[in-house]
Amino acid sequence: QVQLAESGGGLVQPGGSLRLSCAASGRISSLHALAWFRQAPGKEREFVAAIPWSGGSTAYADSVKGRFTISRDNAKAILYLQMNSLKPEDTAVYYCANGPQYPPRLRDITSWGQGTQVTVSS
Repeated sequence: QVQLAESGGGLVQPGGSLRLSCAASGRISSLHALAWFRQAPGKEREFVAAIPWSGGSTAYADSVKGRFTISRDNAKAILYLQMNSLKPEDTAVYYCANGPQYPPRLRDITSWGQGTQVTVSS
């Protein structure tokens, strides 16, 4: 089992930036399809971005394309999400996740972090 722990959330003004981190520990060999999901109050959890742990193309939700960038540091076992030009509608709890298939589907995720709150407000 791999454990995931997010950090980096907070309050930011519209147009601002934040970088989220997700540190993996435990069974690192099980990392395969890494992703960020988010869940806003009263809404379902939704896909944000994904990247293969072993290398390959990234994937993004249409709502964040051109603004968010997913990356990873294999040596440190850390997943990142750089978020620029943030909007109030980006407000949500952000979760990192690992799954067996790429691109990862919500129902296939096997490991979740505890989540980190991102609030975009003036």
